[in-house]
Amino acid sequence: MSTHKLSGLVAATYTPFSADGSLALERVGPMVEHLIEAGNRGLYVCGSTGEGVSLTTMERCEVAEAYVQAADGRIPVFVQVGHNSIAEARLLAAHAQQIGADAVSATCPSYFKANDQASLLETIKAIASAASSLPFYYYHIPVLTGSSVDIVSFMQAAGEAIPNLFGLKYTDTKLHEYQQCLEISDGRYDVVWGTDEMMLGALATGAKAAIGSTYNVIAPTYLEMIDAFQSHRMEDAQALQMEAIELIRVLGQYPFHSAMKELLRMLGHDFGTCRLPQRELTPRESEELQQKLQTVDCLANLVADSSRDRS
Repeated sequence: MSTHKLSGLVAATYTPFSADGSLALERVGPMVEHLIEAGNRGLYVCGSTGEGVSLTTMERCEVAEAYVQAADGRIPVFVQVGHNSIAEARLLAAHAQQIGADAVSATCPSYFKANDQASLLETIKAIASAASSLPFYYYHIPVLTGSSVDIVSFMQAAGEAIPNLFGLKYTDTKLHEYQQCLEISDGRYDVVWGTDEMMLGALATGAKAAIGSTYNVIAPTYLEMIDAFQSHRMEDAQALQMEAIELIRVLGQYPFHSAMKELLRMLGHDFGTCRLPQRELTPRESEELQQKLQTVDCLANLVADSSRDRS
């Protein structure tokens, strides 16, 4: 099992669909090349961004395998296997280990809530043990899972019960809590930031790596921000973070992931639309979105160029 902590950007990948809603896995390879060229240092597959919970178990296996094959060992691939059925989550975890994924991650179930530490611990232990030779990252995203378990206490307790627990994908906005997680057991865990619009604050708190959706399109902006922060050019770093915030603000005026898929299409990566219950954009919304994106500094030239290419 790898003992190397992450650094830099890990793109939370999208799942490509054809017009009829079936998987379009032939589009994964070109996207992976784009993500690597843009500076991403890892891929996080079938998470919230990848609509993992909207896929069948077989589809999740196929998507995971497509990304592992396309990455071809050049950057690590993390497979998110969380499921309301623990048995299905275990099948997904075992499959990820079988196909050569670099790590497994999982949310807790979201229908029947994991609202006490003991049950959450047993749940995550059962999932992680199905891929015991891989590092396991717990995916903390309480806004979607509804779990009210204190994450600091959970991570403190989980280390003894889950031998392959290696890290945490922290997708929340509590920087003080994130810092506590970083310091558990003298920095034992690889605690990866997961809220794109707050990356600068996370860097100041001690983050070394981040997993996010918008790294699919503006990874260079975030890399410039990291460089500015590390070079003590705080005003530059703040300006670059604001560019990312503005992009996220515009996308958030629509169903977010549907808007991101529309942006990917504008940039030459047709990944189809999102599955229900996430609705697709209307033609009018798509046109409005393109116009608005031309006012976002980090995207204006890219969107304008793609628009000219299609005309």
